[in-house]
Amino acid sequence: MNTDVLLFWISFWLYFTGFLCFVIYLGVENKAISLMGSALMYIGFIPHTIALGLRWKLSGHPPFANSFEYMSVMSWASVLAFIVILGRFKRPIIGAFIAPFAFFLLAIASMFPKDISQQLMPALQSYWLHIHVSITVLGSGVLAMAFGISVLYLLRSRAERRSGGKSGLWGRMPSLETLDELNYKSVATGFLLFTVGALFAGAIWAHYAWGTFWGWDPKEVGSLIIWLFYAVYLHARHQRDWRGRRAAWMSIIGFTMILLSFAGNNFLGGQHAYG
Repeated sequence: MNTDVLLFWISFWLYFTGFLCFVIYLGVENKAISLMGSALMYIGFIPHTIALGLRWKLSGHPPFANSFEYMSVMSWASVLAFIVILGRFKRPIIGAFIAPFAFFLLAIASMFPKDISQQLMPALQSYWLHIHVSITVLGSGVLAMAFGISVLYLLRSRAERRSGGKSGLWGRMPSLETLDELNYKSVATGFLLFTVGALFAGAIWAHYAWGTFWGWDPKEVGSLIIWLFYAVYLHARHQRDWRGRRAAWMSIIGFTMILLSFAGNNFLGGQHAYG
């Protein structure tokens, strides 16, 4: 087993154990368990980062050339977002709703071939690979975080409607107003990155690689639909003051569309089906 793959599996099990700690914490509300879950996510992030760096060094190109690498980087980006959010709010319980997606994305990555592509196909031999895919996957990672925050918002909102208070487990979380604002800022940031990476940089790369800015490739169509959906979300937020539950559901639907687009890329084929 190659070193980078070994490090990948180490991260995988550390994330999984961290996820289990957060699940247990939701049941027993023991602070030490939530701190352990956070620590495991932090520790898992280190070999994950090293693994991606090794693949970059060994292949001579960024680790975005196949489905395994793409999903692994998306997982890495979501963990990075988790670390930033945890540092900002100091509420380890947030990890119970973000850590599962980091593990879930890495679990999807583990299903794909892990061989390093030494020689890229001609269309991928471009510095636009660095720009297009790196910015897009970072944007997707931030939108994955928005997904987790939205799930947390809906669960807390439901609990408050039933209990009428903020005691116990839910009192340890950020307020609904804070979660709503955090969801909005995450979507706005992810949308900006997705716009620059997926649409603008992708169109320029397509022009250099295939001679056209737009070719109605399944991946291109999927990216456009996702972009339009998030644009509607931001428009509704500013013009119609869509907040709270409606905004949370839109964030959840949007990231689900990203996952479906990735799955469709592998089943429908097209010029973006690189493995």
